[in-house]
Amino acid sequence: MTHDSASLYVRHQAVLPSWLGLFYERPLELTHGEGRHVWDAEGNRYLDFFGGILTTMTAHALPEVTRAVAEQAGRIIHTSTQYLSRPMVELAERIAALSGIPDARVFFTTSGTEANDAALLLATAYRGSNQVLAMRNSYHGRSFSAIGVTGNTSWSPTSLSPLQTLYVHGGVRGRGPFAELDDGAYTAACVADLEDMLQQTAGGVAALIAEPVQGVGGFTAPPDGLYAAFREVLTRHGILWISDEVQTGWGRTGDHFWGWQAHAGNGPPDLLTFAKGIGNGMSIGGVVARAEVMNALPANSISTFGGSPVTMAAGLANLTYLLEHDLPGNARRVGGLLIERLRAVSAGLDVVREVRGRGLMIGIELVRPGTGEPSPEAAALVLETARERGLLVGKGGLGGATLRIAPPMSLTVAEAEEGADLLADALRTAQQRWAAA
Repeated sequence: MTHDSASLYVRHQAVLPSWLGLFYERPLELTHGEGRHVWDAEGNRYLDFFGGILTTMTAHALPEVTRAVAEQAGRIIHTSTQYLSRPMVELAERIAALSGIPDARVFFTTSGTEANDAALLLATAYRGSNQVLAMRNSYHGRSFSAIGVTGNTSWSPTSLSPLQTLYVHGGVRGRGPFAELDDGAYTAACVADLEDMLQQTAGGVAALIAEPVQGVGGFTAPPDGLYAAFREVLTRHGILWISDEVQTGWGRTGDHFWGWQAHAGNGPPDLLTFAKGIGNGMSIGGVVARAEVMNALPANSISTFGGSPVTMAAGLANLTYLLEHDLPGNARRVGGLLIERLRAVSAGLDVVREVRGRGLMIGIELVRPGTGEPSPEAAALVLETARERGLLVGKGGLGGATLRIAPPMSLTVAEAEEGADLLADALRTAQQRWAAA
């Protein structure tokens, strides 16, 4: 049997869905990694600036995590939530304390999609309503209910939903009808839009679900404090606030441990969802909620794989490493350096509309030169060119026109500078090809 990537791609197409997207014209098979680098099946080495969609949070092959997984697997791999689990209780205790939510309870799932699905179940059951507020351009997962609150049409394959979803302004600062306003006026306009929408709803809305920084949406974010202003309105109506921290959690934004803390004027959210980085590649997701909300389900429930002893051991080791090595602080320092470097190299390029983000969560929006129209073609070209130079980045945003940069949070200054140089070269190449065309 051959082991080259081309033949594997043929086999992939023969047995997997056509909508299971792959990066690159010649898709990569990544075989191993170390630190902030990965290698493909052909032996090529890459600086990883995407981390498996923000999931390799600390480092590839982190010894502390792999050792914890191996030791736990050597004892027992699976029990289910119908038995007491020391690793699950210990990780829940640590996450509850870090969450900022008073009297917090934690429910573990296997993914961010499932975490958001559970949060929607809790909120609608608690409030007795299937009406949900969501943000335009948002993404919350691939389940039936999560798609029903996803405001990004590229990731919403059906209009059918168990929920009645109402979309409000605020998640995209640089585009839309309020883009030209200053931050204070922008927030006021979005709050007015929210108030107006609530006046026209037929019954009590269950919750607002919102990403503090929109991930798949292209790392867009509102002005700090917008969700605090929203919270004042929500509280008057008894509406819950779900903060989707699947991509923003664990200090990736640098300034705060959770994305919601940039909007903390009126305290923590009622529910918080998490996943991705906490497992460093192991399948962990979850919901944190105050006890009154978490305990509101009127029926029994379990999770067969959520809270697995092996994934919980990985999460404990990973979280310990993150905190002991102050990776949130590193994300702030190195991420700040990286974003300034990227802004500097992009300043003279017509293909770049905006470099935005915070910490190690940076977006570069690309447009057709001379217009403000998003250019997914340019993004695809930069993605390919960066790969040729040994750098892996992601993409998302409107039409897939924004490069997404989210390296492991242990990224060094030297690696940030190397990645910025490689990306600058790829951006200049894209600009030149556009000019030639």
